[in-house]
Formats: sequence, structure tokens, C-alpha cells
Amino acid sequence: MSASTETGREPGRARVDRWRTSAEVLAEVRRTPGLTRVELARRLALSSASVTETVTRLRGTGWLCEHRAPVQGRGRPTTSLDPAPDGPRVVAVDLRHEDWRVGLAGLDGEVTGVVGARHDRDPARVTTALRDAVATVAGGHRAVAVGLAAPAPVSADGLVRATELAWEAVDLGSVTACLGPGPVPLRVGNDATLAGVAEARTGAAAGAATAVYLTVEVGLGGTLLLDGLPHLGAHGAAGEYGHLPFGDPAQRCACGATGCWGPEVDGRGLARRLGDPVPDDPRSYAGDVLARAAGGDAAAADAVGVAAAALARGIAGVVHVHDPDVVVLGGLARGLRAAPGFDDAYVGALMAFRRDHPVPVLDAVHGDAGALHGAAALALDHATSPEGLAERSGE
Repeated sequence: MSASTETGREPGRARVDRWRTSAEVLAEVRRTPGLTRVELARRLALSSASVTETVTRLRGTGWLCEHRAPVQGRGRPTTSLDPAPDGPRVVAVDLRHEDWRVGLAGLDGEVTGVVGARHDRDPARVTTALRDAVATVAGGHRAVAVGLAAPAPVSADGLVRATELAWEAVDLGSVTACLGPGPVPLRVGNDATLAGVAEARTGAAAGAATAVYLTVEVGLGGTLLLDGLPHLGAHGAAGEYGHLPFGDPAQRCACGATGCWGPEVDGRGLARRLGDPVPDDPRSYAGDVLARAAGGDAAAADAVGVAAAALARGIAGVVHVHDPDVVVLGGLARGLRAAPGFDDAYVGALMAFRRDHPVPVLDAVHGDAGALHGAAALALDHATSPEGLAERSGE
């Protein structure tokens, strides 16, 4: 007896295939809110009947709403398609080294209702706090997925291994336990990777065929983006730029290696140059040093200048490896880029043929909210995929 006969339902692949056109329509509306039915049919090479059937289905599931589009020239009137204002939502979570933030997003990807708090790095207490925050933010809405940005490599099994938090392998799956009815999927990604995704979708790297995103928080992370998609490597752990050996070989990193780039340019490196003890909160410490440097503190300015030069030279090395259209900087890297001497150090470390037209280095558009926007995109990508739509359909 076949599985479909036993359950009275279609085999899994057939169920997913039924939602492929719906997923393609939602992807187009995400790219272009207000898209007309006529333009949608043209882009996806669909018949008018197929568009009508698919839009009706997506209106019925709450994803889309329609408005009469302005008449342009001759032809039959058409309608424009937009995310439904009361449609399904995803929850976005940004877990950082010292704090966390949780917000809600609809099909348009805009994150709203953000709440946050500091944490003590205890995995059990952090997980409980996130679960409660997810429940609060999602209250009264139909949450269909959760995306979580973590400050660490994320393995294929979804476990977070954060050396900076002293986490060996933490399962954050319980943060969705308060949602339902039915299980709500959790998708976990590296925070720097997801911030890069946000910049590639709607930020400084939008439209770039090859882009590099780098951010300085506690250490340095980043991602290589090819046609807007992050290159994750063979095991999902690509993008650990902070562990390139661009730093002081006499300094041992928390990862176990020596000479890592990240500790050379973050708050720990600044503290070392200023003769201060290793800060408990390197990110906030670095922000304070940057502010002091901008205010005229000579010692702080010197420390920032050394870190900025180390960042700039490393970026030149990354440019030589990847040949990107653009490099985008987030987190504290934006403050280092503004330091005197950054541009000279960057151009000076470039190969001669690149110096006349150096690859542009830009500040991130999404600023500190990049990982949160990326987490929302990760959750929406799943929720609006054929698999995600089939999961929630009950068919």
C-alpha cells in the first residue's frame, strides 16, 4: 500500500509542487510590492487563468490583498498585488554577545514592534528570555516562522556554537514552543551572514553580482554574497573572516588559533593598545573608545587609528581574493572606516592595478539592524517557499 493511500493525502513531493507557482508569485510581490496582475503574468510567463487561480489561493491564505491599479493606456483594467496588512507574520530574533532583540515582520520584510534586553550569557536563561519575548511580540498575530541570527557559526543541525559566549552546542529550538497551533519552524543563521543578506536585498549591496559584507562586533564576521545569496561553504560555516591570520601572531584568539584578524580590530584590540584589561563588554567598550577618539582624546585616537589601518589592510586582502563589486561595512567597522588614515591604508595595500579604481567600501544601510532584517528575510524565505507553504496549508 502506498503512503498516499495510507494517509489519504498526496505524497510530500506532489503537495510541495502544488505550491511552487504560489511561491514564485510571493517572491515577485516581495521584490515589487504593488505589482500588477498583468506584469506578474509577464514576468512568470503565466496565463491569465493561472494568475487568477494563484492569487485567489494566496488571498485565501491571507498573504496577499488586491487594489485596482490605475488604468494606463488601452486594455482591460487590472489590479495591483500587495502584502495583506493582517497577513501571516514571521518573528525575527537577533541574539548578540551582550543583548538580544526580537521583532515582527510581514511579507514586506519590515521589522516592527522590536523589544530587547541585555543577557548574562547563560544559555538556559537566554533561551527562556527569547521564548518569552517571541510569545510577546507574536501575540495576536499568525506567526508562521521564526528566524534567528546568532553570533557564531551555525551547524547543519541548527546548534549554535559560540566561542565568545562560551557555548559549546546550544539548541535554541524551544524559542518557538509558545507559538502555534502546530509546530512553527525555526531557521537559524550566522548574524554577519544574515546582515549581509539584508544589505544584498535592500541595502548597500543591492544589485551587486559579487559583494562582501564585513562587520566588527566582538570579533569580525562577514559573508561573500553571489547574486544576493551568501556562500555558506561545504559545511555551512563559511564567512569566518575574523579568523584570517591578519592579526598579531603573538595573540591567541578564543577560537584556539593565533593571529586572528578579529581581535586586532575589535574592543579587545583597542583595550590592549590602551593598556586596559580585557573588557567584559568589548562592543560597548569599543563604542566608548570611538566616541573618545572623535572627541579629541589623543590616546584613543591613536588606538583607533591602528585598528582602522589593520581593518583597511585586511579588506584589501579580501578584495584580492574575491574581486567584489563592493565591500559593505557594518557594526563598529563603520566607525573605524571614518578614522583618519583608513583610506590611505586601504589603497596602499591594494595591488597596483586596482588603485586607480579601488573597489568601493560603503557603510551598511541597515546599520545595527542588519542582522534583525536578515533574520526576518530568512524566516520569510522559508515561510513563502513551496515547502513552507505546503507545511502550513494542511492539504
